[in-house]
Amino acid sequence: MNAPLIVDGLHKRYGDLIALRDMTFHVAPGEIFGFVGSNGAGKSTTMRIILGVLAPDAGRVLIGEDVIDLDLRRRIGYMPEERGLYPKMKVGEQLTFLARLHGMETAEAAESARRWADRLGVGSRFDDDVADLSLGNQQRVQLAAALVHDPDVLVLDEPFSGLDPVAVDVMSDVLKEKAAEGIPVIFSSHQLDLVQRICDRVGIIARGEMRALGTVEDLRTRSGLTLEVSGPRTDTAWADHLPGVRDVEYGETTRLLIDPQLADDQQILAAALEHGPVHRFATSAPSLTELFREVVSA
Repeated sequence: MNAPLIVDGLHKRYGDLIALRDMTFHVAPGEIFGFVGSNGAGKSTTMRIILGVLAPDAGRVLIGEDVIDLDLRRRIGYMPEERGLYPKMKVGEQLTFLARLHGMETAEAAESARRWADRLGVGSRFDDDVADLSLGNQQRVQLAAALVHDPDVLVLDEPFSGLDPVAVDVMSDVLKEKAAEGIPVIFSSHQLDLVQRICDRVGIIARGEMRALGTVEDLRTRSGLTLEVSGPRTDTAWADHLPGVRDVEYGETTRLLIDPQLADDQQILAAALEHGPVHRFATSAPSLTELFREVVSA
């Protein structure tokens, strides 16, 4: 199908509480979109509206040009934050059953269930009850349930919660593989280092509103880069009037906040060398975690 997931102007209110206000973004085919925010920010509400579990007060959700109806919902792979598995049902039977609910024939569903159980490292537990699995393995089965029907869109709510590092790597690889097939992938997570590592774009929400949206690189550099310079004398304000320098903190290591579009690093280096030898000259951008704190606190 390879169509974008479009979230257009969602509003949702519970009494006096505004859960979502004009929530708007899209996830392109082949894109991994990180959806991050504090607890209660509106992530799960947005995802439940995408799935049709909740109805918005205003706005719409589309896949391509089509408003999501029952048939399109069957083409979405959804992983809820709270595990939605039947604990007394065997892993293989459960995955096959869920694939059948999404329209697969029995033989095709059983084959897909076995393939995804093996791919996610729970093939040896195929005939065990879900209740007998560790929480991490239950999480793997939950992801298999989202993938077993070969969906056109993936919507995953905290898919990495409770996983060990090996399982995180496996799940990350699966999301990248599905994106490479042209599937839009959206997931929420509090593990911002992971979001920074694997996502193409990120949306940061707070109090039901989208506060920052863009590529990881664009978001990290939107307030400028930090340039650290060690060596030059600090008794003169040698960097104050250089183009693209927004702020300077002089010290043993002088820190400059620079606009990467306007600042010339060679000009800054030349100015520094006029005031002494330079032992360190390096730029850095804030991490996604630092940006998240800034956006949410604002």
